[in-house]
Amino acid sequence: MTFMLEKYKKAKFFFASLFFVVLFSSCHFKNKEADVIYHNAKIYTVDGDFSIQEAIAIKDGKIVAIGAEREILNEYKAPKVVDCQKRFIYPGFIDAHCHFLYYGAGLQNADLTHTKSFEEVVERMVQHQKKHPNKTWLTGVGWDQNDWKLSTDSTTVVDFPSNDVLNKSFPNIPVVLIRVDGHAVLVNQKVLDLAGITAASKVDGGLVEVKNGKLTGILIDNALKLVEGIAPKQNDAEKTQALLDAQARCFAAGLTTVDDAGLMLSDVQLIKQLQDEGKLKMRIYAMMADAEENFAHYMKHGIDTTDYLTVRAFKFFADGSLGSRGACLLNPYADILNKSDYGFIIKDKTYYSMRAEQLYNKGFQMCTHAIGDSANRVMLQVYADVMKGVNDNRWRIEHAQVIHKNDLSLFAQYSIIPSIQPTHATSDMPWAWERLGRNRLARAYVYQELKQQLGMVALGTDFPVEDISPLKTFYAAVARKDNQGKPSEGFQMENALSREDALRGMTIWAAISNFEEQKKGTLEIGKFADFVMLDQDLMKVAEDKILNTQVLMTVSGGEIVFGN
Repeated sequence: MTFMLEKYKKAKFFFASLFFVVLFSSCHFKNKEADVIYHNAKIYTVDGDFSIQEAIAIKDGKIVAIGAEREILNEYKAPKVVDCQKRFIYPGFIDAHCHFLYYGAGLQNADLTHTKSFEEVVERMVQHQKKHPNKTWLTGVGWDQNDWKLSTDSTTVVDFPSNDVLNKSFPNIPVVLIRVDGHAVLVNQKVLDLAGITAASKVDGGLVEVKNGKLTGILIDNALKLVEGIAPKQNDAEKTQALLDAQARCFAAGLTTVDDAGLMLSDVQLIKQLQDEGKLKMRIYAMMADAEENFAHYMKHGIDTTDYLTVRAFKFFADGSLGSRGACLLNPYADILNKSDYGFIIKDKTYYSMRAEQLYNKGFQMCTHAIGDSANRVMLQVYADVMKGVNDNRWRIEHAQVIHKNDLSLFAQYSIIPSIQPTHATSDMPWAWERLGRNRLARAYVYQELKQQLGMVALGTDFPVEDISPLKTFYAAVARKDNQGKPSEGFQMENALSREDALRGMTIWAAISNFEEQKKGTLEIGKFADFVMLDQDLMKVAEDKILNTQVLMTVSGGEIVFGN
């Protein structure tokens, strides 16, 4: 009996002690402070284990805890606690290749996207002039002659329009119509006269189109520079509005970081000013344009990094676009219009090699637009000559659309990151076979093959060339279908990405391509509290319902920047 009593006393003392330990621990944990807690959610962290959690605590714009619901609520207290009602949270989406400032500026011009004929293009410009009667220069953005063909007779190839109708409708005011890819424009005679362009005008790495001895008004790639000097420049007020307009639309789409491809020094200075003033909250990875003033500044001052802006990359063009027939191919275009046309390299290979050495020596990243298999081969060789082998320089090929089978392994051999845009494949697929031929098309948009080289690809949209929505990027990568769900069997499905990899491409892999994986790309302790809340589970929702997904909230640095 005495023995049992002593045993009971010891047990009582043990549980009493345990009670005080638990109580003390509980009080201690609950004293941990956060600014806000989100709970009752399904949180895809996209960490190394692709783990799913239930709650997240944020302080000073960063994640301080993430885990099970009860653990976070027991451990932390916060003045704001948000019940997510079983909604789905993902790391903030990163667009690894876009034109953020250009997109915002385009919102101030006439919208020519989704036009069904050139007549509709002209009519939209007429209406745009009526709305803006004081404009002294008219610009429209987004036409695509391939849409006109597809909406009428799919067996008839539609070539570029001429400016005959444009000249009659706008005889006295300059008009520039920018193709959707930005690699071709149609200008009226007024612009040609102001720029001094004649049928004898020639330009390396571009084309001034002449038919029957007469200018058509079409300018391709480097020929666009002939009118850049006479076009009115945006002032800082207009650029500021463009940046803020673009930011609002990107936040609404769930984007928290954009890689803006092709900025000038003055653009970056304005961006930094607006970020310092707290007006521009979008995180921007800036790729500087291939311009002497940019090189002069950054080769002297080096890489520039803040929480909201990173400048450590330069963007080059190796060729044009497939839609404008400026992409440089190893063999001629297959369509009936240009049987002897290979496209063209924008600059001589020696130029790219010189810049590559310069950037390599200063620790900058080289990012090069390359569409055709010839352009890709040239740039892969330029990169290889500088980097010699496996490395951590993270140089990128932007688009990597057509890759010869003999060149694919160069991505792995020299650690070159493919930066790709899945919606390009689904936008181009109705007509790309005409440009390339069926056999060569099989070497285009090979996203799964590219992913296998380094085990990753960075995903973007190239907006405004494509829609800004990362959900459309996800759908195109996974389903390989357009927004109408066509083709029903998917386009070249052997190169589709898994849902997990598509999400990684829009988050952690994009962050890696920007040298920012320690700051963002996953939802882990110590990283920025950048995330998006959706109404559907991208990993499980039926494929044909993916595009119905709604962005409910976007959070950047712990601040709600879209939704409530």
